[in-house]
Formats: sequence, C-alpha cells, structure tokens
Amino acid sequence: MRWWPQPTAGEIVWCHFPDNIHPKPKPRPGLIVSTKEDEEGMTFASVAFGNSQKTDRLCSGEFRISKSEHPAAYASAGLSYDTKFDLKNVLELPFNDVYFSVPPHAAHGQIPKLGTLHPSMVRIAATAFV
Repeated sequence: MRWWPQPTAGEIVWCHFPDNIHPKPKPRPGLIVSTKEDEEGMTFASVAFGNSQKTDRLCSGEFRISKSEHPAAYASAGLSYDTKFDLKNVLELPFNDVYFSVPPHAAHGQIPKLGTLHPSMVRIAATAFV
C-alpha cells in the first residue's frame, strides 16, 4: 500500500469513495476539507464527495464549480466537467492508494491532486457548509 504526501485543505483530488458494493469504485473528484495525522504518522483526509451528474440542481450543503459560471475556478480545480461538491457527504479516509489515485491527466505529477479550490469559491463553499 502506498501513502501519498499529505494534501492541503482546499485541494481537489481523484478519490475512490467507498460505496459498500465495489472494492474500488469509480474515481471522482473530491474536495479535501481537512487533514490529520495519526500517532503513527499516517495521513487521513476528510473529503467531500464530488459529482458531475445533475449539477443544475443543488441541495442543501452542495455547491457547484461550473465552467460557464466560474471559469477561473473551473480551471483552477482541474475538472473535466461541471461538478458539485456535497459538504454533507464528507468521509474521513486514509490518504493512500486504496482510496486515492493519480488522475488520468496528472497535471500536478504522480499524486492524486486534480487542482485547487479557487479563492473566489471559498465564500460559496463556506455558505454551503453551514
């Protein structure tokens, strides 16, 4: 098992969210909300679920990064599709290759990072988080 270097809150990463059906489900973008290290020095990341389906409908706790609405934020995030993040669906996962992998177009090198939450989105994300 490979452990990745510790991410930073606000990074958007390529995550295999557990789904209780598949051992390693389809990867999707995830937003790092926070990180912590355990007593053995292993990193755990709290990750908000990202989804590119039905991005025109937002529920409580969700915010969207859209290419047409937020072009700078979309570019900064490294996304391929308009994506909404669900801040009510956050999981704490070990930051290793069981749950995170290198994205297909690894613009940041051989790590799971897709991009970063643009500063213009911080207030929007914080509003969704409440």
